[in-house]
Amino acid sequence: MQSQSRSKFVVAVVALTLLGAVFWGGYQYGIKKAPDVYKTIGVLNQESDKPDGVDFSAFWRAWNVINEKYVPTHAATSTIQQVVTDQDKVWGSIAGLTASLGDPYTVFFPPEENKMFASEISGTFEGVGMEIGVKDSMVTVVAPLKGTPAERAGVRSGDKILKIDDAPTDGMSTDAAVRKIRGKGGTVVRLTLLREGKSEPFEISITRATINVPVIDTQVRLSDGTTSADKTMGLRGDGVFVIKLYSFTAQSPDLFRGALREFVLSGSNKLILDLRSNPGGYLEAAVDMASWFLPAGKVVVKESYAKDSDDKIYRSRGYDIFNENLRMVILVNGGSASASEILTGALSEYDIANIVGTKTFGKGSVQELVPVTAETSLKVTVARWLTPSGKSISQEGLTPDFMVELTPDDLAKKRDPQMDKAVQLLLAP
Repeated sequence: MQSQSRSKFVVAVVALTLLGAVFWGGYQYGIKKAPDVYKTIGVLNQESDKPDGVDFSAFWRAWNVINEKYVPTHAATSTIQQVVTDQDKVWGSIAGLTASLGDPYTVFFPPEENKMFASEISGTFEGVGMEIGVKDSMVTVVAPLKGTPAERAGVRSGDKILKIDDAPTDGMSTDAAVRKIRGKGGTVVRLTLLREGKSEPFEISITRATINVPVIDTQVRLSDGTTSADKTMGLRGDGVFVIKLYSFTAQSPDLFRGALREFVLSGSNKLILDLRSNPGGYLEAAVDMASWFLPAGKVVVKESYAKDSDDKIYRSRGYDIFNENLRMVILVNGGSASASEILTGALSEYDIANIVGTKTFGKGSVQELVPVTAETSLKVTVARWLTPSGKSISQEGLTPDFMVELTPDDLAKKRDPQMDKAVQLLLAP
């Protein structure tokens, strides 16, 4: 019995040894035949979180063809030639994956770009002072900000940016364009623009500077078209109080509350909220502002997520200090985007305000920044913004109740027919 047990044990050991040798031999063979990226990153990473039913053989075939056959189309112009590493190819592959979605707001940030983005969102940047986005597959100016180099240089909402310096923007993401436009104060960036009404593109040079974004202004506008710094002129009965909001920052809710206090003290019941060329900002700021006009619990905006996830609903906090005597108009244009559209959509659909101007930009999506590695991240669109009635802001934008254009001739002669129309509506009996 002992002899038979010993024989079985020896057979088992030999079998395990042979299996181990076969496994090790196969592993080494695979490492030799695998693309270099396996050797660099580790063979196990090729299967990490791999989705079911996806065949990556074409990707690795293309990888090997590039490694074996690719020759740069131009020689190095100096003794230093940039070497594209296998890791660079991986980052490029992820960037291509995000580009395949056709969403200009979903972007991969490799290490250097990730550092730049972190700096930008902290507010420590210099540039020309304008908000841009991608509309109809073209990099487009949402709005130049008040008092910035872009505004002084004559950049307008709706301008298409064809080139940044000598780099064509065709296929360029919003974030990539932003990084090219921003730069050290005192340096110059050249933009090639295409503007509606002009037959040919034109070039404009802008000197970068530190950008201090304005937030809010107030004034009283009288029936004769003049304005007054005296905020009590509304007591006359023909005064219309105007709040001009330039952006939705963390400070905007407090500043807006102060502006509404001025409005109440003016004695007027007629309010114009000017959101023209306001590119948006903090969602919470828009919700807080809407809460001054809506009862508690009323839907301000919905976030519609992927697949079977429930919508996230943002509701009024119920400050609701105004009664039915309030008469209100909101001014918008193609530069009104994001939080501007949220606030406008809510107050319009609850019949708090009429909208005057031109169609809004249509930026109604939500992005989330997700770390991919310790040094890289993915900014991915995770939801769409819907008005209280369920209208998609991104797909349609907002169409005013009263369409009023502001022409180049109006700008040249300092006329404002949109503001005039708003005042006319509020002063009508």
